[in-house]
Amino acid sequence: NGNGRSGDSSRIRIAERRLAEDGGENCWRKKRRRTQNPGTQSKSPHSGATNRVGKNRQNKELQSALDQAQRFVTLLYYRKMDSPELQPSPAPEPVGAHYDTRLPKLPWQRRIQIPIIAAAIYSVIRILGPTLRFEVLGRNVVEDLWAAKQPCIWAFWHRVIIPIAWYGRNRGVVVMNTTAFDGQWTRKVIEWLGFGTAQGSSSRGGLRGLNVMAKRIEEGLDCAFTIDGPRGPRYVAKVGPVLLARMTGAPIVMFHVGVERGTTFQKTWDHFLLPSLFTRGVIIGSKPIYVPKNADQETVQAKHAEMQRALEYVRDLAEGWFAFSEEERQRLRAEIGP
Repeated sequence: NGNGRSGDSSRIRIAERRLAEDGGENCWRKKRRRTQNPGTQSKSPHSGATNRVGKNRQNKELQSALDQAQRFVTLLYYRKMDSPELQPSPAPEPVGAHYDTRLPKLPWQRRIQIPIIAAAIYSVIRILGPTLRFEVLGRNVVEDLWAAKQPCIWAFWHRVIIPIAWYGRNRGVVVMNTTAFDGQWTRKVIEWLGFGTAQGSSSRGGLRGLNVMAKRIEEGLDCAFTIDGPRGPRYVAKVGPVLLARMTGAPIVMFHVGVERGTTFQKTWDHFLLPSLFTRGVIIGSKPIYVPKNADQETVQAKHAEMQRALEYVRDLAEGWFAFSEEERQRLRAEIGP
């Protein structure tokens, strides 16, 4: 029994030694693994699933950022492209109460001068106009046309724009005037005096202005041209009234204004006439000129030449009126008619 007990104890000691050796080796191996793989030091049973969820979230955020960047780059690219079909259509240009009142682009220094000059000229006309006394010859022909509801096309030289602006005020006559700077303050003056305007001239926008005037004639309004404007040559008629007469069938009536006393500004291109206060004036009109609607180029040129001669005739009569003798004036009154 003693031997049995000692054998058992020796076997127990051997087993304990082997367990101690196995435990030490296992601890060394675990420590080595932890040193080589530090990321797995505290791995839990759910750590793999958590890592996969985190990686998926990071991938989605990265893809979303890439998509946003691509959309932004695409937007910048197409904004720089000049695509007419994608551009907004321009708003229609307004037509004011005085018909075609569109302005060209002018520097601000010129724009602020327009109302100042217009106010000064308008003040001169308002002061000067009531002191003028006019005699009118040839008006009976125009009265017959108006009685027949037939609008007229008036043609006169730029020189007499001040006296005729006063005499023809508040009648609704539509006047062709230039779209340049001079035409803008002129337009304000004549609109304040009760005229209408059609923007255009022989050099800028003339066809547009003729179309506007043709519509006004259809509405029963008279139209007028400063026939050598906007800047000459002086006493050389433009063809505009002839073209308008062919478009509408309305007659052309030429006239001129002469004054007993006044100042002619020789340095201006049109020899601008400024009547004196309390002076007498005469307005002499011609017989109307009709242009067929089917007129060819040769007919238009012939009518243009006829208009030029008529304008020169009434100019010579009106300018020399107060130099004629009373007998000569009486003869002309009978010839032309009241």
